[in-house]
Amino acid sequence: MRYYSLPGFTGPQALRLARRDPPRPGPCQVLVRMRAWSLNYRDLLIAYGRYGPGIRPGVVPLSDGAGEVVDRGQAVTRWRPGDRVMGLFLPGWQSGPPGAARLAAALGGSVDGVLAEYVAFDEDAVVAVPGHLDFQEAATLPCAALTAWQAVVELGGLHPGQTVLTLGSGGVSVFALQIAAAGGARVIATSGSDRKLERLAELGAADLVNHARTPGWGHAVAELTGEDAGVDHVIEVGGAGTLRQSVTAVRTGGRISVIGVLSRGDGLSPVPLLRKALTVQGVQVGSAEMFRAMNRALEHRRIRPVVDAVFPFSDAPAAYRHLESARHIGKVVISADGDGG
Repeated sequence: MRYYSLPGFTGPQALRLARRDPPRPGPCQVLVRMRAWSLNYRDLLIAYGRYGPGIRPGVVPLSDGAGEVVDRGQAVTRWRPGDRVMGLFLPGWQSGPPGAARLAAALGGSVDGVLAEYVAFDEDAVVAVPGHLDFQEAATLPCAALTAWQAVVELGGLHPGQTVLTLGSGGVSVFALQIAAAGGARVIATSGSDRKLERLAELGAADLVNHARTPGWGHAVAELTGEDAGVDHVIEVGGAGTLRQSVTAVRTGGRISVIGVLSRGDGLSPVPLLRKALTVQGVQVGSAEMFRAMNRALEHRRIRPVVDAVFPFSDAPAAYRHLESARHIGKVVISADGDGG
């Protein structure tokens, strides 16, 4: 089988394609023929060696992929050949609250990921693909979609009438928009591109703010809520470079879910957080239990991921470069060579 590794951390050009025998599933494992994969911004950080300690040279990259079971260990009862499955970003987090042990192993980072033609998973480290999705769509779910689901639904307590602010047009933001809009929330979306804003409106955003033309976009967002009340919930993917504006945009007593580190900026005083009595919480993907709940909701609402571009497995570095260009809306996908999904 073919697989990719990162012997060094100099960016997409560091990816190395090699061959080895497919793994043999252990007694409690399933062997999955991977059919599609997707990229997250985290994967770029890892390729450049900017994700922090704990990433070893030679790691197989990527956390997100989908495929079909082709073999199983003798103790496996949950899955059979032909089942369509996706791997868990955090294989050790089955249910309950997050904890150090449950978050310790993350695919494509501290342990090998899934950018290989065959991957062996523990039987409880995969979940079923929603019936209405193809492999390329399913490959986008394990990180970005589940992160958005935990932020908007599990932690944010989504209900009709809420106002949710999403930043930009990346995977987490687009999934958060789709999930929130489907749940009856009013979504305000920002982007620096009018072209992208038009697409976000098609996906359900009720109000749009071009942050490139509106440097003080936090105030602009608050004004859209009437009497400058502010939004109930911000899906904060920018990090230090946008958090100050997010604090301006959110209402007193509101919530900011901190997910991304896409931009740099100066430090933020805790005073505005205290004055507004804000809940600011980091979100780390989600558990298998959350993943299954999300999949049921996606299937019930017939929500389909937004796939921006698809690249062949043999040219995976091109997918990285496309993600790095920031021209995409939604997700960048890699597909098995000669496979239409």
